[in-house]
Amino acid sequence: MLFLGFITCLVLRTFCAEGSDVLELGDSDFDQTTAMHETMLVEFFAPWCGHCQRLAPEYETAATKLKGTVPLAKVDCTVNTQSCERFGVNGYPTLKIFRNGEETGSYDGPRSAAGIVSYMKKHAGPSSVTLHSEADLDSFVDNFEASVVGFFSGDDSAQLAEFLKISSALSDSYRFAHSTVLGTGLKYGVDGETVLLFRPPRLNSKFEDSVVKYTETVSTSSLRTFVRDNVFGLCPHLTTENRDSLRESDLLTAYYNVDYLRNPKGTNYWRNRIMKVGTQFQGRGLKLAVADRQEFQDELEEEFGLGQSEEGDLPLVTIRTRAGHKYAMQEEFTRDGKSLETFLEDYFANRLKRYVKTEAVPESNDGPVKIVVADNFDEIVNDPEKDVLVEFYAPWCGHCKNLEPKYKELGEKLAGDPNIVIAKMDAAANDVPPNFDVQGFPTIYFVPSGQKEQPQRYEGGREVSDFISYLKKEATNPLVLNDSRDEL
Repeated sequence: MLFLGFITCLVLRTFCAEGSDVLELGDSDFDQTTAMHETMLVEFFAPWCGHCQRLAPEYETAATKLKGTVPLAKVDCTVNTQSCERFGVNGYPTLKIFRNGEETGSYDGPRSAAGIVSYMKKHAGPSSVTLHSEADLDSFVDNFEASVVGFFSGDDSAQLAEFLKISSALSDSYRFAHSTVLGTGLKYGVDGETVLLFRPPRLNSKFEDSVVKYTETVSTSSLRTFVRDNVFGLCPHLTTENRDSLRESDLLTAYYNVDYLRNPKGTNYWRNRIMKVGTQFQGRGLKLAVADRQEFQDELEEEFGLGQSEEGDLPLVTIRTRAGHKYAMQEEFTRDGKSLETFLEDYFANRLKRYVKTEAVPESNDGPVKIVVADNFDEIVNDPEKDVLVEFYAPWCGHCKNLEPKYKELGEKLAGDPNIVIAKMDAAANDVPPNFDVQGFPTIYFVPSGQKEQPQRYEGGREVSDFISYLKKEATNPLVLNDSRDEL
């Protein structure tokens, strides 16, 4: 028995001796181990990452609480590069959900132990719940989240087979159920095979239907589109669990005391006013949402500069576009909705000033590596007459700290070149322009003169000689080096 226990630990690569309930996976056993479990949560991490270090104790606690229900695993991306590259990991920590060895989606839930446990319990079990009666249906759709329910003529229905296929692929994001008794949905007008989407009861309003009927033949592509386009409705409740999905669109969010458990009437008081104004601007590409201010307070302060004391109990309204542009309503929210209406009119007329998070522009910026902040980004990086190599870093990033002396040496070697600038920007303290894709640190871009709308991501080595070789090939003008004898 002891020998078998040792082999089990070896196969799963857990820290059995240390009592960890988090499985440790590597390139050699990733596929084999994930395929053994119906549902598994996997964290892709780097040991030096500050966010990963903060998550670690929460992840361990969640793994212990979920033991026997949903296993939690982790992959060290500094060692197991093959697995991390295969699943598109470019920032840490990245958490993904796997079913029977297949990736089914990103984990977008809370990063606390209790939040992870709650989220993963919802996603364990069958991808679609079987309903046998009208009472089963009523119980299933009376939920905090939207529900997708299929009604079919029997277990051998081809439409049911397609429905189960899509539910398996999307069950980590949406709730699915099905019935092979058509009478189950009789009060909703079901008289043949069909799919209904039930919006959460707490979000029912006079501004939209609470039940939406799928009118096409069930197919994976069309049903996926139907769910994606209808699941959130006109004005959903934005949470930390669904924010990534909602922010795939340009989104206006009203933040206030949203509490559907203890104060649903007060919560919908403001939501109805937002919807009444928002319906005037439907079809113009801007989605609406409400969110609890306390849940997003850190984000409001960090991303929009909105503190606790501003506006009291009245909603705070922001817009965040897919391109990363941010706007905050400056006028106090009025109960008649006029201030919100004016804000939206100004937004669609391009009269609003964007909010940009930035550090102060340095008083002196004469070093070999120019300091870039959001407020001087255009002046330095988008100077049309200069080639610019810019590093986006985070102060806590270990790789960035290792690069710093080499990057400074590069700046010193090119300090006398009038045509090129070596620069760096703290991407944790400043908004990064949307045409620069910064998901991990350090991320380096070369921005050639005359082509500022086409920055080129640098993928080369991190030695000074690597940078010099790259710039010799890509620079608009021949390099002027302070000491060319040491260069290639």
